[in-house]
Amino acid sequence: MIIFGTKGYLYQLAILTLVCGGCGNPSAHTLRKRVTKFTLFFVPLFPVSTKYATQCTFCGAEQKVTKEQAEQLQAQAAGGPGAQTYGQPQQQPYRS
Repeated sequence: MIIFGTKGYLYQLAILTLVCGGCGNPSAHTLRKRVTKFTLFFVPLFPVSTKYATQCTFCGAEQKVTKEQAEQLQAQAAGGPGAQTYGQPQQQPYRS
């Protein structure tokens, strides 16, 4: 008897401040990665599918994004190139 199936894993990659497409409010959005893995005897072996989405914490609306968009949003959350400084003070250079 062989026991096989799938199991889903949900990873929270980042929290961003974006304008929601559903409610129109600027609010926190969670960037999530959902991975479905093939299991054999309850041991996850390899990923079958990977999906990315953002979810508004205000209204709960979820929007699917591509892998490239997810990587770009994650870079913005980490303060990489093209990062938004919404609500954060700008750092001024030191002058003597």
